[in-house]
Amino acid sequence: MKQNLKKGIKYFVLIAIVAIVGLLSYVSFALPDVGDPENITVEITTERIERGKYLANSVNACLDCHSKRDWTKTAGPVIEGTLGQGGEEFNQEFGLPGKFFAKNITPYALKDWTDGEIFRAITSGVNKDGKALFPLMPHPNYGKSDREDIYSIIAYIRTLKPIENVIPESEPEFPMNFIINTIPQKARFTKIPDQSNPVAYGAYIFNSADCSGCHTQKEKGNPIPGLELAGGYEFNMPTGGVVRSANITPDMETGIAGWTEEFFVNRFKSYADSTFKPADIKPGEFNTVMPWAMFGTMKTEDLKALYAYLRTVKPVKNKVVKFSTVQAE
Repeated sequence: MKQNLKKGIKYFVLIAIVAIVGLLSYVSFALPDVGDPENITVEITTERIERGKYLANSVNACLDCHSKRDWTKTAGPVIEGTLGQGGEEFNQEFGLPGKFFAKNITPYALKDWTDGEIFRAITSGVNKDGKALFPLMPHPNYGKSDREDIYSIIAYIRTLKPIENVIPESEPEFPMNFIINTIPQKARFTKIPDQSNPVAYGAYIFNSADCSGCHTQKEKGNPIPGLELAGGYEFNMPTGGVVRSANITPDMETGIAGWTEEFFVNRFKSYADSTFKPADIKPGEFNTVMPWAMFGTMKTEDLKALYAYLRTVKPVKNKVVKFSTVQAE
């Protein structure tokens, strides 16, 4: 009886091991599975370049992560001459499951990429070589964009100054090195809503700007349920201390319920004013990771729509301590 039980346990363990190995093999070699790159050629027109420039700098803010920022100045403005060169490291200090590096998206790095390969990377999270991209670049969001907007971004980044800057490979931790292959999904494109519906149009802007990416606390890269847009995501600052994202839900005590539309818009536009000059930030002083200089150039009607949408999200009471001088562990 005991021998039969032992044999049964051994068989069970063996089957479990085989199943696990099979699953890991499938995840490693069969995924991601989003299909081949589309055979497309994006026509580079003046209209697309202008639209792409606006999106990449003011709404999607692609150049926020894919450039080098000067953290000795207010809001870390992009350093001149680094536009699109990549190289910024996002790691465990940001609550992420590994080390991830922003890619070089200038024509130097993308010269051998087809438009279809760039399109697939942006909207489905799979690079030229078929490898999964961690959604630090919110490809799940961009896969819900209007196809024409992605074409415009591609047209614009094709015009960037080529910068020679070789980026290290990202290093996801276990088990993210397996899980990452399950994240890419086929895009489900939408159309830009009519601006006559400010809430729907604002939701589109919200998705493109990936507001939830910074304004929702995460654990190992996953949003914490119940704290959607309630702020508190911690960022260890290069100049010392830790800054936390704001609660942008319409909670009266801890969120932005008391903000008027005018106040909301002016909060952004003050950074785009010609008289604004970034202040010097000394070590240990408060700074912000919010790319105000970029978002501040968003069109007023887009900011108003974003405000309208944020008024509709669920209020969450979550008081955020904006800044601490001690680094987060």
